[in-house]
Amino acid sequence: MKSIEKMEQSAAFIRSKIEMQPEIAAVLGSGLGVLADEVEEAVEINYADIPHFPVSTVEGHAGKLVIGKLEGKAVMVMKGRFHYYEGYGMDEVAFPIRVMKLLGINNLLVTNAAGGINKKFEPGDLMLIKDHIKFFSESPLRGKNIEAFGPRFNDMSDCYTAALRETAKEIAYGLGLVLQEGVYGFMPGPSYETPAEIKMLNVLGADAVGMSTVPEVIVATHAGMKVLGISCISNMAAGILDQPLHHEEVMETAESVKEKFLTLVRAIIGKWTAGA
Repeated sequence: MKSIEKMEQSAAFIRSKIEMQPEIAAVLGSGLGVLADEVEEAVEINYADIPHFPVSTVEGHAGKLVIGKLEGKAVMVMKGRFHYYEGYGMDEVAFPIRVMKLLGINNLLVTNAAGGINKKFEPGDLMLIKDHIKFFSESPLRGKNIEAFGPRFNDMSDCYTAALRETAKEIAYGLGLVLQEGVYGFMPGPSYETPAEIKMLNVLGADAVGMSTVPEVIVATHAGMKVLGISCISNMAAGILDQPLHHEEVMETAESVKEKFLTLVRAIIGKWTAGA
């Protein structure tokens, strides 16, 4: 398990490279790193240069931390994330979130590419995450609790902050954008789910499925951070349509929706009240 001393060393290194205090952090999923290219006055730090940071190994995850201004707000953007299926422990997957907290950041935007389970969804839809279901036992909070971040047993009833979700829906409506809302099912990967697993997820109430996000949200909620989550429905999940799944489709869909994604997320960040 990563120690708080290692987190503090990572935070100290990042702090030494920047002059502003980030208010909002964003974690960008597969093919969604385009948001980082919008950051102004940007300072880029390769993950490999940050002490104790993991390194991205998946196509569509560039592996850079970008700090600067977006819509007048000081932001820290992870251009690429880490996944359990890459071989990292759950605490390593969520390690950057605790570093962000040590840097004084209390607001987190998480994004991902997800498979659609709800048959009312279509590839290219954006889905506001209202809740999640975690399907395998290990938690990023497993092991000795670090009291500096939060309690041993933390509440998860509002892990995707309701007030932020309402703001996002109002913004999408004002922009004339369709914004779906649903429950995100977290599966370990890297294999895509079987049709039977998708049927199970559907019965249990999941609207979309993916292999990321939940570990970061658990750790962020434990640390008292406000969280907003958005999924890009990159494909329909196994068995919904009679066709095989492949990562190229995920990347192609992310590319096709980038303007809609950028418009929505930039507007949300612009109206995100510091500390809210």
